[in-house]
Parts: sequence; structure tokens; C-alpha cells
Amino acid sequence: MSQTTTAPVADLFDRRDKVVMGTYGRPAVTLTRGEGTRVWDADGNEYVDLLAGIAVSVLGHGHPAIGAAVAAQVSRLCHTSNLYVNEPQVLLAERLVALLGTDARIFFGNSGAEANECAIKISRKTGRKEIIATDGSFHGRTMGALSITGQPGKRTPFEPLLPGARFVPYGDVAALKEAISERTAAVFLEPTLGEAGVIPPPPDYLAAARALCDETGALLVLDEIQSGIGRTGAWFAHQHEGVLPDVVTLAKGLAGGLPIGACIGIGAAGSLLGPGEHGSTFGGGPVVCAAALAVLDTIESEGLLASATRVGARLAAGIQAAADAGVPGIAGVQGTGLWLGIELSTTTPGAFEAAARTAGFLVNGIAPDRVRLAPPLVLTEADADAFLAALPGIAAAARQAA
Repeated sequence: MSQTTTAPVADLFDRRDKVVMGTYGRPAVTLTRGEGTRVWDADGNEYVDLLAGIAVSVLGHGHPAIGAAVAAQVSRLCHTSNLYVNEPQVLLAERLVALLGTDARIFFGNSGAEANECAIKISRKTGRKEIIATDGSFHGRTMGALSITGQPGKRTPFEPLLPGARFVPYGDVAALKEAISERTAAVFLEPTLGEAGVIPPPPDYLAAARALCDETGALLVLDEIQSGIGRTGAWFAHQHEGVLPDVVTLAKGLAGGLPIGACIGIGAAGSLLGPGEHGSTFGGGPVVCAAALAVLDTIESEGLLASATRVGARLAAGIQAAADAGVPGIAGVQGTGLWLGIELSTTTPGAFEAAARTAGFLVNGIAPDRVRLAPPLVLTEADADAFLAALPGIAAAARQAA
């Protein structure tokens, strides 16, 4: 009979290597439990989680609201497929539409890549075939989503991919204007480049993209898979800019750790796909939708949008102060809310990540000169201050190791 056992850490790593595909390399630690902003590994070491499962665990670990919602729904009805209506799905769709503040329709899947696949299919229903995306972008690893991901290292091994994708420099309005035309089905943009290291665009970039799409009839698709659900201090990052896209894609933080994706078609874009043109057996299931509703309720009731803004600003200011003070290896910081990229100078992201872990903090070395922070929205000022106090030592240890 299959069961979970407590095994020696080294043994568990070796066993994993034999049965799990090597797509992630070998992880550094084995995490066994979490509570709030803390996680513990199999050796009993405690860490402040400043990554949240890559912007996923927005309520931290073990939040009772998610546990209660999931337990109640599992005991009532676990799965229905989309041949039948389930109430949590309808409630979640209604809630997301209300948060957007406009007419929209939603397709639920199980991941961010699936949400973007749905958005690609919506763009094809315009009758046009060309998609414009940006250098450095990341939209997923399925074949369609990979086709519009502007990172050659991820794309090249799997070519030929979906035809019709064009790439322009991120943040370059002139390049976008030159590329877009009446042949363009959609422009796919991240409000801030996430996997490239949390790199924001110049001011008014999204507004310029909106205007160009309006001029040419192309759809503006905003990939909010990392930036959505409070990460930047607003429900959706584009709300900071006052720009309304045609399609928004969501995933990561929406269900606080359970797998979900959502493709939101706004206005006419919400009606382009018809019966039989898309589907998902598990998408929008009652359990994950119940979890997502609990996440949205908790973000609202605990004031986590304002907290993300306040604590994120404190964290960013402290990192920038370290850079301004000449802490070796720290060049600056970019980002919004609790979504920040630490710019490095004389050290490597891998060395910084390892040094932070030794100091009791989980971060993510994401680009050649960047480390990503995407902590739970429940991160406290005390958590932020603890990291800032440790930052000079982390940077010193990273430089020594590099």
C-alpha cells in the first residue's frame, strides 16, 4: 500500500533522482512544513519564505481560511467536470469580474500556461494569425505559450513552434508601433517582466500599447500570472496604469497554492470562443474555486493589498538604501509591492540565493544579475526588517562564494 514515510534526507534526494524527470535539476532542500511566512526543511532548519512558491502562496503556509474552504468543499462535492454547473466556479467568476469592474467572461484551467493557451485561441478567433510579444517575456512552457515566450534558450530546443509570433524589445513603444498592423491578432505583454528579473516598463508603456491596439484592431492581452491577485498592491497590476486590456490571464496566487488558471475575456473578447472550441476536465473544479474564493475573501478582510504596498515599499527602500550605502554586490532594486528584483553587481544570483538560504531566507536567483522576491502577501514589517538586517552579510557571503 502506498504511503508517505519519513526518510533520511540524502536518501530522499537519491530516490527522487531515479523516478522524477530532471527538468528542475536537483533542489537544494527538502521542505516538510510551513506556517505563515515560515517553512522548515527536513533537517529542522527554519526559513522566511520570500518566494512563496514563485508568487503562489499569497496567504503564506497553512492559512486556516484555505484549509477550511477546501475541507468543506471536498466533503461536499470534489469534482463535477464542466458538463455540469458547480456553484463555487460561478461565484469565483462573478467575483473576478467584479474586481475587474467591467463586463467579462472567464475560462478556468489549471495553470498559467493553460490560461495563455486559451488567450492564443481567442486571438485566432479574430481571423488574424500574427501575435506580437516581447524579448525577455515568459508566458509558459506548453507549445503555444512557449511560441510567444521571448527567451530563445527556452524556445530553441523545441522549434518549430507555432508560426506567426514576432518579438520586439520590451518597453520600446516605437518598436511596437513599427511591428503592429492590421494583420496582428494580439499583443501579449506582462505588466512587468517576471521571469526576466522583475523589470518594469517605462511609464505609460501599457497605455501606448492600448492605443496602438485600438488603432489596428488587435487584442491587448496582459499576462498577470505573476503580477495579479494583490502582488503589486492592486488586484491587477494594470489597474495602477488605468489601462483596460481585452484579455487578462491569471494563475499562481489565485488559489493560494492549489492549481488554477483563468483566462478573462473582457467585452467582445469574452464571447469569441464558442461551444466545443476549448475545454478542460479539471478546470474550474469546485475545490480549487472554493480555495480561490477564500483567498480573495482573506486578502480583502485582512487588508493585504494595502499591506503589500506598505511592506513592499519598506523592503524596496531598505534594499535601495543598502545599494546607496555601497554594500558590495547590491546595485539597486526594481518592482512594485511585494514583487521585487534585487539588482546585483559583483556576485552571482546563485551565490546570493545560497547565501540567503544559509542565513534563513528563501529567494530566487532568476537572471544573470537579478534575484527575485515574491513573498506571501502576509509578510510583516518585522519579516522585511529581518531580511534587510541580514542583507549585508548575505551579500558579503555571496561575493566570497562567487
